[in-house]
Amino acid sequence: MLNWYKGLYVGNNAKKKKKKLVRRINQGIGVIDVYLITLASNSRDQLDIFSANELLQKPRRRNCPVIIGLACGYWEALELVEELVRRTYRETGTGEVRKWLQRQIGEDSR
Repeated sequence: MLNWYKGLYVGNNAKKKKKKLVRRINQGIGVIDVYLITLASNSRDQLDIFSANELLQKPRRRNCPVIIGLACGYWEALELVEELVRRTYRETGTGEVRKWLQRQIGEDSR
């Protein structure tokens, strides 16, 4: 089972279909033009944006970090990342989105 962030960020176009998209992605069914935002899989970057269809590959699915955002279209995914950066800067005064999200995830899991 994939690890979805409890406070998932969802783009405007994806909001209407959120439950259906999450269900299809969890079941391993392909989706068209849907992008996921996750914590970066390496330590140099902060976030990754990739097509949800990459999770049809078993190794990619098995190693998928926490899913932070769901968007319909790449541009919408970029808008969500921009929103995350703004929110991080407003709350912390820094651009360290990864650290801020990890703290949010930790607080939500308590």
